Amino acid sequence: MTEPVIELSGVHRQFVDGPAALRDVSLTVQPGEAVAILGPSGSGKSTMLNMIAGLDRPDSGTVTVAGVRVDKLGEAGAAKYRRNKIGMIFQFFNLLDDLTVLDNILLPAEMMGVGRGEARKRANSLLETLGIAKHARAYPGRLSGGERQRVAVARALMNRPPLLLADEPTGALDSASGEEVKGLLRELHADGQTIVVVTHDESLAASFATRIVRFRDGQIASDTRVQNGSPEPVVAR
Repeated sequence: MTEPVIELSGVHRQFVDGPAALRDVSLTVQPGEAVAILGPSGSGKSTMLNMIAGLDRPDSGTVTVAGVRVDKLGEAGAAKYRRNKIGMIFQFFNLLDDLTVLDNILLPAEMMGVGRGEARKRANSLLETLGIAKHARAYPGRLSGGERQRVAVARALMNRPPLLLADEPTGALDSASGEEVKGLLRELHADGQTIVVVTHDESLAASFATRIVRFRDGQIASDTRVQNGSPEPVVAR
């Protein structure tokens, strides 16, 4: 049986003030799934994403991603984990404006010590695949929002991560650019990439996700798999 890419078990996170951000959350994501995490602000979805990314730790419970016990990692181990195991896409791109598109994409490989020739070959392949090869020598500030998000996706995929995480990837885009990103996520999933996206955007979830998980008050309120346009519960809750 194939091992899950993500396995959260009994995850609880309590901040100093207010209710628990996560309350006994358990979630399993299999290779090749495209999962949309939905919920209002304060529902716990972003806290869960931070747990998966190794940016926060649970007070109790376990977080395992691609065979790594993320909740046990120290700061250096978490940084290495993020380089090796996940790619991250952010709402505001997080590109370095003083580097060209190509150099932005090369950064993750350079941090891993990949040879320059091998890294350039991989970067050029991603530029072609994502339709932004003509912008390789341009600077991010000269690109449209949709093009900059494509650069961010290329950077996230540079080290061939088993998991791609996205936090509101269409939140800062106009409608046309948002549609570009929706199409890109569909293409990545069709190629077998495991994807988890946190979003408020119901249309984004409907456009690419094969599974929709809804959070409310720090817990999973519903977990459904979408097949032929019809939702089916993954786990009865």
